[in-house]
Amino acid sequence: MASLQSSFNNSTHKIQTPGQLLSSWNSTKGTRNLFFPNKRSSIFPSRRLIAVRCSALSGLEVQETDEELSPEDSRPLREIWREIQGENDWEDLLDPMNSHLRREIVRYGEMAQACYDSFDFDPHSKYCGTCKYQGAHFFERLGMADRGYTLTRFLYATSNINLPNFFQKSKASSIWSQHANWMGYVAVATDEEEIRRLGRRDIIIAWRGTVTYLEWIHDLKDILQPAHFRDDPSIKIESGFFDLYTTKENTCKYCSFSAREQVLAELRRIIHRYRGENLSITITGHSLGAALALLSAYDIAEMKLNIIDDRQEEVITKIPISVFSFSGPRVGNLKFKERCDELGIKVLRVINVHDKVPTVPGIITNEKFQYQKYLEEVISFPWSYAHVGVELALDHTHSPFLKRNSDLRCAHNLEAHLHLVDGYHGKNKRFCLASKRDIALVNKSCDFLKSDYGVPPYWWQDEHKGMVRTADGRWTLPERPGIEAHPPDTAHHFEQVIKYARAKLEY
Repeated sequence: MASLQSSFNNSTHKIQTPGQLLSSWNSTKGTRNLFFPNKRSSIFPSRRLIAVRCSALSGLEVQETDEELSPEDSRPLREIWREIQGENDWEDLLDPMNSHLRREIVRYGEMAQACYDSFDFDPHSKYCGTCKYQGAHFFERLGMADRGYTLTRFLYATSNINLPNFFQKSKASSIWSQHANWMGYVAVATDEEEIRRLGRRDIIIAWRGTVTYLEWIHDLKDILQPAHFRDDPSIKIESGFFDLYTTKENTCKYCSFSAREQVLAELRRIIHRYRGENLSITITGHSLGAALALLSAYDIAEMKLNIIDDRQEEVITKIPISVFSFSGPRVGNLKFKERCDELGIKVLRVINVHDKVPTVPGIITNEKFQYQKYLEEVISFPWSYAHVGVELALDHTHSPFLKRNSDLRCAHNLEAHLHLVDGYHGKNKRFCLASKRDIALVNKSCDFLKSDYGVPPYWWQDEHKGMVRTADGRWTLPERPGIEAHPPDTAHHFEQVIKYARAKLEY
């Protein structure tokens, strides 16, 4: 308790006593049963900063021999993609770090980073809380047109929940929505060359995390509530995450379907369209987005949406579900973790050991506590949390490029995590960048790179804050095309998801 409070110094976070927590827990509202109802170029063209191999940085770190680096995996990804997606819980792939796995972690991390890079968080904009780009041009505007994916749907959530600091609100008098925030997207691999490289058609769900550091976590009250994605009230999820994922607002066209309904409906539509193909479902997110990634993965598996049952052919196909999360908090209790394991959800959690977010909630009781199972099953202890999956723990002090500061925002930063993955080769191995990923990316939204590299902090921003000059010489913020809401067949596909889940339960 004391360690958490000290780590959140200079914040307004208040640690509640168990008695206060229990009082809050007992007074929560009743839950509802939901089961049935390219690489980017640097901004410094004259002095392009590129991550180079260690041998060229003798002044910054000890030169390494080839034996100290993890070897390049010569096998094509298409032959081992199930291993890379966690089929064997990444056994023998993390130490030393498999080259394919490193690239895939970074690739999915960049898909999550795209949520930050495209999010309008300017409170002076009437479009605050939206994605700045239309879906058809999303990857192109972010310099990711060569990724081979097509964005199929934007995801929204309502701010009418108990995590108010997570949402960005406009100060303008006329705004796009009183209730909604853009939360992420669903995309599918459509480029044939990329599909051949991957060995399957990959469906990705990317969740937006937090724009400002730690504000949202102040609202976590360690209140667990039944998930109700199946008939087992002992499986519990933190109430803020649950509300963010399941709440909707009927008066708002963007939130007339909950984030949950949007995800399940879109996934059902894509799976139905590509029925018979080799598919995978990959979910990614950073910070609170990592919590949503795990929660949605559990929901998809619990609703049997990844089970293709062809009774005519008497063939059952299970689409693998993998989560690549970054700096994520705990989501549910030990029963939630055990159920995720039973369902075969594969989770790789990438963390920085100096980041505090992965340590909460669950300060009192978590997966490291010897008697956690007893407390949950016998005493029904209400503040018991457990991480799910395999942890890849990184340490930013091992990178010679980064400052040795104690800024928690830097330790939590997603681009910093991707930088650490790029330089990680295994436990007790020296940090050495494996690719030519631009180190300037680390400073996009923080001040973490050493001053030697001349990269200004917080440099990622829209030119002129989106203002353009008209023909008559006036500067104005242009109107954006109509903001995308929900496809007209959303209700139909969600109803089919529920119908199928009921049938599987009764079958």
